[in-house]
Amino acid sequence: MKSHSHIAWALLAVLLLAFPAMAQAFGGSFYVGFATRVLILALAATSLRLLVGELALVSFGHAAFFGTGAFVVAILSKELTAPVGLVPGTDSAWIAWPIAVMVSALLAVVIGMISLRTKGAYFIMITLAFAQMTFYLFESLKMYGGDEGINMAHRSRLGFGLDTGDNVTFYYVVLATVVLANLFFRFLIRSPLGRVMKGIKENETRMQALGYRTYRYKLMVFAIAGAAAGLSGALLANQNSYASPNLFSWLQSGNLLMMVILGGSVNFWGGAVGAIVFCVLEEVLPHLTRYWQIALGVFVILVVMRVPEGLTGLRWRVRVPHAAQRRSSSEVGNG
Repeated sequence: MKSHSHIAWALLAVLLLAFPAMAQAFGGSFYVGFATRVLILALAATSLRLLVGELALVSFGHAAFFGTGAFVVAILSKELTAPVGLVPGTDSAWIAWPIAVMVSALLAVVIGMISLRTKGAYFIMITLAFAQMTFYLFESLKMYGGDEGINMAHRSRLGFGLDTGDNVTFYYVVLATVVLANLFFRFLIRSPLGRVMKGIKENETRMQALGYRTYRYKLMVFAIAGAAAGLSGALLANQNSYASPNLFSWLQSGNLLMMVILGGSVNFWGGAVGAIVFCVLEEVLPHLTRYWQIALGVFVILVVMRVPEGLTGLRWRVRVPHAAQRRSSSEVGNG
C-alpha cells in the first residue's frame, strides 16, 4: 500500500512540474494561469481547513485575511509607483510578502481575541461581521482606489534572475510556496500542538481540566491560519496585478468554506481537492448553462448528502469494502 502511495505522489510531482510544458504543447497559456489560481486558492482553503478540520471552528470571515494579504502587497506596490505617502513602498517579494503575512496574522490575533471567546453560531456571526468591517474599511480608502481596487504596476520581484512577470516562472514560484506551506501544515498537525488541537476538538473541557489553556492554543492556530490566508492573498494580487475589496466579501469567505466542504474537512488534502473541483466547475459550468450557480449549488448539496466527509472520503469508502473483503476471504481460507 505504501509503494502505491509513493508512486501516486511521484506521478503527482511529475504532473505539477511538467504541467506548464504540457499546457504550452496544447497552445494555451490560459491553463498555466488557471493552474496558478487553483494552487493559490488551494492554499487559502487549506488554511481554513486547519480551523474547520482540526479545531471545529467554522469561520465565515476568512476572507478578511485573504483580502488583507492582497491589499498589503498592492498598497506597497502603489506607494512605490504613485506614492500617497502613508507607508514606504516596495516591490520586493522578500519584503512585501512577509509584511502581508505578518499584517494578516496580526489581524487574525485581533479578531481571534474576540471571536474565540464564543462558540457555534456566535463564532460564525462574529467572524462574518469582522470580514464585512474590513470590506467596508478598504472600500472607503479612496486614496487606494476605493471600491475600484488597486492596480499593481508589476508583480513583486524575487531577484536571482527570476522573472515573476513570466507566467510560467510565477507558476513555479507559487507551486514552491504552496508545497512549503503544506509541509509546514503537515508538520504542525503532527507536532505536540497538533495533538493538543485534536484534544480540544474532541473535548475542550477535558483539555482545560488537564491544565491546557485552550484559548491560547486556539488563538495561535487562528493566527497561523490567518497568516497563510494572507500569503495566498498576496500571491493572488500578484497574479492579477490587482487587489479588489471584493476579496473581503462574505461571498469569498463562502467560496473558501465551500471548497473545504467539497473536499472534506477531516482529510488534510480536503481544502486542496475542494479548491480544484470548485475552480474547475466554476470554469466549466458557465459554458454549459446560464444558471451555473444553481448547478454548482445542487452539486454541493449532493456531495454533502451522499458523502458527508467530502470528496476525499470517497477514497476511504473504496478502501474499506476491499479491506473487509480481504479479511473475509482470509477467514474463509483459514477456516
